[in-house]
Amino acid sequence: MTDTEQRLRPVEAGAVERGGFRYFDVVMAAFVAILLLSNVIGADKAATLFGLKFGAGILFFPLSYLLGDILTEVYGYARARRCVWAGFAAMLFLAVMTWVVVHLPPADGWGNQAAYETVFGQTGRIVLASICAFWAGEFVNAFVLARMKVWTKGKHLWTRTVSSTVFGQGVDSLIFYPLAFWDAPGFTHGLVLTIMVTNWAMKVGWEVLLTPVTYLVVGFLKRAEGVDIFDTDTDFSPFRAKV
Repeated sequence: MTDTEQRLRPVEAGAVERGGFRYFDVVMAAFVAILLLSNVIGADKAATLFGLKFGAGILFFPLSYLLGDILTEVYGYARARRCVWAGFAAMLFLAVMTWVVVHLPPADGWGNQAAYETVFGQTGRIVLASICAFWAGEFVNAFVLARMKVWTKGKHLWTRTVSSTVFGQGVDSLIFYPLAFWDAPGFTHGLVLTIMVTNWAMKVGWEVLLTPVTYLVVGFLKRAEGVDIFDTDTDFSPFRAKV
């Protein structure tokens, strides 16, 4: 047993005292911030890098799944569930605020309305698809990781992070791309399926590449918090608010 393992206190999720964490609020804030920024800044831009075309948001959106893995691994499923709901509420507010601001009549002499609509005027269909896909995908991601942690007795972290992303991003992609683009102008069914599979593979690839970073962050947080939480007796309902 390593010195780090000796300093950690394996506990069931429900046995952790409320308010007993130093960095939970920081990780939660980062999770919500990355989620919102990846949807606002990179959602609609098509980019090309090394001859490969992709949606720019794919570079940063997977970081929300990476933080979701870290939240579940370090703080347990129930606290990760709260973060998912916080992100869901933030995305709803973003959608409402964007719609209101875009549709407000511009003041006389302000000539940037067309550019503003181009940047921020996402269609309701894409917004709905994004919110639904995020909600379902993140909960699948957290559930798979939490259950696998118990099955593996806390060993082999990389198997949990990669497997949870495979399933979580799979559900996310299966919901988002058909809901957002199926029968949309300019999108054949074959193109939608190709984009869906390609982007899913790229997101999983990001998770694999960032595995060393995940190990570093998880190790730091577990040492700082002094616990190693196992969801052995957790209610995994996504609609339950209790920690």
